[in-house]
Amino acid sequence: MNPYILATLLFGLGLGTTITFASSHWLLAWMGLEINTLAIIPLMAQHHHPRAVEATTKYFLTQAAAAATLLFASITNAWLTGQWEIQQITHPLPTTMITLALALKIGLAPLHAWLPEVLHGLDLTTGLFLSTWQKLAPFALFLQIHPSNSTLLIILGLASTLIGGWGGLNQTQLRKILAYSSIAHLGWMILVLQFSPSLTLLTFLTYLIMTFSTFLVFKLNKSTNINTLGTSWTKAPALTALTPLILLSLGGLPPLTGFMPKWLILQELAKQGLAPTATLAALSALLSLYFYLRLSYAMTLTISPNNLTGTTPWRLPSTQLTYPLATSTAMTICLLPLTPAISALLTP
Repeated sequence: MNPYILATLLFGLGLGTTITFASSHWLLAWMGLEINTLAIIPLMAQHHHPRAVEATTKYFLTQAAAAATLLFASITNAWLTGQWEIQQITHPLPTTMITLALALKIGLAPLHAWLPEVLHGLDLTTGLFLSTWQKLAPFALFLQIHPSNSTLLIILGLASTLIGGWGGLNQTQLRKILAYSSIAHLGWMILVLQFSPSLTLLTFLTYLIMTFSTFLVFKLNKSTNINTLGTSWTKAPALTALTPLILLSLGGLPPLTGFMPKWLILQELAKQGLAPTATLAALSALLSLYFYLRLSYAMTLTISPNNLTGTTPWRLPSTQLTYPLATSTAMTICLLPLTPAISALLTP
């Protein structure tokens, strides 16, 4: 892609997200989301592969439906209450519609079906953008409206953690596994949103760091399915040894960073008298843990055939920058002892 066009599209991505962050009016927030969607579509379709075009079309249709629902809900809110302010949304009907529209935008279950299909059709770099950056603007709106419909949020959160766990069990494509992992993590964030927005923000930040390092590992190895992970020991032995720690951090095992948000969310849910919800969420985390363990096993405990295709002499060295991978991996593995400091920073 022409670097000028790429720069323009990335600027559009940043601008759309910033407009939604800064807006207090529903029309402006909607406009930011639309700019965001329109900027990522050429990035998704740049490879002219039929699967990429199909993924782009699916993404465009779902995002357009979500944006139309959001606009309709905000107009309904203005009609019922006379308010366009994001903070002033009080009527239950537009609140529910906006919650569902944002859930469709980020891919929460049961409105999740587009996410694994779309992510599977993209390359790993655009997939990383879709799994991290594209979630920022809708989450900013979620945090601003403070949805009061507690039952709906808990249903969305629990459905996402369960479907995110179940869906990834039978997959062999890494991008689909990462999509289901994303759905499960978003479920955890939504579960605690109404009780502790700062904890949702903390979970989101740790999710960004862990997903970033996982995508970069797969990109360095040029892996898109489980079978190709077996050759990674010949390309990057040290990274292959560290990757199970990154994956288990995504699964939420102590003493890794990913344990921190899960631990705090379970504690908060128990405080709010939602012990059954917390138990279900913890059990669904075991489902996710199984497929992270499966990836770890395929990568480190199986050795691919030691033939010409499985060894490295003819492979070109990777041109990927390793500083982002090194820093994100260190953060993915080592942040748990800093939990009090991070919680103090994010608590208003």
